[in-house]
Amino acid sequence: MAEKKSQGFWVIQLTFLVALYLQALPMPDIVLYWRPEWISLVLIFWALSLPQRVGIVHGFAWGLLLDLIEGTLLGHNAIVLALLGFLCNRFYQRVRMYSILKQSALVFLLVGISQLVFQWVQGIFGAMSGLGFLLLPALVSGVLWAWVFTLLQGVKRRFALA
Repeated sequence: MAEKKSQGFWVIQLTFLVALYLQALPMPDIVLYWRPEWISLVLIFWALSLPQRVGIVHGFAWGLLLDLIEGTLLGHNAIVLALLGFLCNRFYQRVRMYSILKQSALVFLLVGISQLVFQWVQGIFGAMSGLGFLLLPALVSGVLWAWVFTLLQGVKRRFALA
């Protein structure tokens, strides 16, 4: 049983690592605003599917790694992803009952809130960026939620994670 838990831990971390890679992938500036929040999507999925194993600590740790890779002030993404993990752990029983369409709308809302909190934290430290395209990543993340959910649900079933 301990080996299964260990295997599940590494599978979850590998999905976060792939999301981190996709998040840090260089893109042209014109497409950069349309990039989905991959780490947020993976965090939302695992926090809703396995709330006893993934949550605030995962969000904080992977947010710190994202801060290091993106070169932002240490803690910006960590705070935002920890908040996202907290919200998902808090309401996972309700969200699991929603249809995929309603979950997509909720993912748009959660990622939008995290984008606004990120901008707010950046504004506190004087590194505010333009607010023009702020919610585009949230919109794209909401649209891609059904695909990400199906993909990660297959991974969860394949490795019998529970």
